[in-house]
Amino acid sequence: MWENLYDDEEEEEIEYRYDTQLLIEGKNLNEDAIRDYFNNNFVGDCLLAVGDSDLIKIHYHTNEPWKVLEYCASLGEIYDIVVEDMVRQAAGLQG
Repeated sequence: MWENLYDDEEEEEIEYRYDTQLLIEGKNLNEDAIRDYFNNNFVGDCLLAVGDSDLIKIHYHTNEPWKVLEYCASLGEIYDIVVEDMVRQAAGLQG
């Protein structure tokens, strides 16, 4: 059923389907170490990991957002979590 919602060309253009965004609140957070972990352990693009030692904003495109959430939760409290399906958005549907 769901395959009828998407144009095959649109799906091919979007390599990493899920736009994953969240905040991590913790202690001694290190944005460089977080970026390095993402680059070495996840497959995706458009990584943004910015903040300070108490709060980091994450933005990342991936096909496995649950892995991102699991890792980030290991660093501290996560909130303002948004996972949007960019294939659905490209098809004009709610993400």
